[in-house]
Amino acid sequence: MNFLPLRMVAPIGFGAFFLALASCKDQEKNAWPGPTVEEKAAEAAPAATPPAEATQPAPVAEAPAAPPAAEEADPELVRFIAYNLENWLSMDRYVDGQSTQDAPKPEKEKEAAVTLIARHRPDILGVCEIGQKSDLQDLQARLAKAGLDLPNLYHTGGADDTRHLGLLTRFPIASTTPHTDLEYSLEGRKFIMGRGVLDAVVETPNGPVHFFGAHLKSKREIPEADQEEMRRAEARLLREQVDHVLEADPETPLIVYGDMNETRGNSAVRILQGPRNGPMSLGMAYLRDSVGTTWTHFWSYQDVYSRFDYVLFSHPMTSRFEWDHCKVLDDPEVGDASDHRPLYVEFR
Repeated sequence: MNFLPLRMVAPIGFGAFFLALASCKDQEKNAWPGPTVEEKAAEAAPAATPPAEATQPAPVAEAPAAPPAAEEADPELVRFIAYNLENWLSMDRYVDGQSTQDAPKPEKEKEAAVTLIARHRPDILGVCEIGQKSDLQDLQARLAKAGLDLPNLYHTGGADDTRHLGLLTRFPIASTTPHTDLEYSLEGRKFIMGRGVLDAVVETPNGPVHFFGAHLKSKREIPEADQEEMRRAEARLLREQVDHVLEADPETPLIVYGDMNETRGNSAVRILQGPRNGPMSLGMAYLRDSVGTTWTHFWSYQDVYSRFDYVLFSHPMTSRFEWDHCKVLDDPEVGDASDHRPLYVEFR
């Protein structure tokens, strides 16, 4: 039985104070749907002790053996991972206790992330907090060296020219729609959505699936506007793009994923899910780790565990998920890789 590394044990913190602040507290550049069948089943399971209340480090399962490639095991099965990589980019950070300008993500963290991702062999990988296109290509090349070939790439973003969104996939990307200048107003001031929206259609073995990726405004306070109001405004912008697709065809297989920087009951998440129990509503994949907990982010400075990362989906996707295999990944490498934990789903 392995335990989480020192950087991410519960309740021991994930990482250095400054790295934690630089992720979801990053510097800025400038009618709730009813529970799905899967959520009801998950919530009926025995409750796990919240990790922040634990008195001993929370164990994780032994690192699983790499599953066979999807095309070898089942040609119709699709594996998808959504992951905030925690600043896979160059920025000012502390390296070996020294303040260093324009430093890349440490090699130890990159290697841990690549090992974890490659073990689970996703066919599609959606990431937050990737830097420039060259950083996404770096991740792509490292995964290929580890035996995971994801040759098709899409890189996009918004007003924040440091942190972007990325998609890697072994399937063809049929189309992409840029949303780099989505605008909203608060208290008489205009803002551009910081990380934009990733909007791409991927040709899977069972037909096209529309993906929307997002990384909403960080928890960091700024003087220009209320940060929670900013997340709500960004959630509305993302929801508008989803509505355009579903209004044209409510039967569109669609997945919305990413780091929303809000917990499940917050209004920004409810905005994303849309109207209650209608053709436009989005279901929520209720994911747990190997010991039954649901948190996806740990802020070491405040010793706070939160569920900030989500996979939402349109009604046509509900019956396509392999729910028994969908989970929050808690492999031993998660502590070194990022302050977030990846979300893993399988569908047909």
